[in-house]
Amino acid sequence: MKQITLIGDSIRMGYQSFVQAEMGDGAAVWGPEQNGGTSENVLAHLDTWVISRPADVVHINCGLHDLKKEFGQDAAAVPLDRYTDNVRVLLARVKEETGARVVWAQTTPVNEEWHHRNKPFDRFEADVLEYNAVAASICAELGIVVNDLYACIAAAERDSLLLPDGVHFKPEGYQLLGRTVADCIRSPWSSMT
Repeated sequence: MKQITLIGDSIRMGYQSFVQAEMGDGAAVWGPEQNGGTSENVLAHLDTWVISRPADVVHINCGLHDLKKEFGQDAAAVPLDRYTDNVRVLLARVKEETGARVVWAQTTPVNEEWHHRNKPFDRFEADVLEYNAVAASICAELGIVVNDLYACIAAAERDSLLLPDGVHFKPEGYQLLGRTVADCIRSPWSSMT
């Protein structure tokens, strides 16, 4: 049975059960009970969540918690330069220290106006794009497959899938993400040596 590890924030928590349903009995899908949070938190838990767990595929993401900004502040929770370093270290470690196929999931879009009205801090679409670009560049350097969940949601009419908080998804949004993750895991690259 294929062992799948999913690491990520509340978006991952929302689609995880749909990934398991899509993969069926041929795979065991696991993710930590807690929210992955920032890239720093993922790094702090990397040994427990990933390195020490046997997996055929590790599908990993962090970004939404990194790029959040307090109202009226320019500084992100984890500035882009630190995020860059963190993502490079965590992807390199997972690639080098496990026998798993590694997939990086791009951060999903936000509706920043809805978010500003309904959350106690901001997330901006420009930051999502900037953080995603950095992560994609690192993946290209390291030979890591990118699962573009941003494009998946953008192509499916983002606002029809988002909840009023501008960041989380309705069930049909999580179902779409779960199907996209499962399709990526099942794609031909995943069985290559």
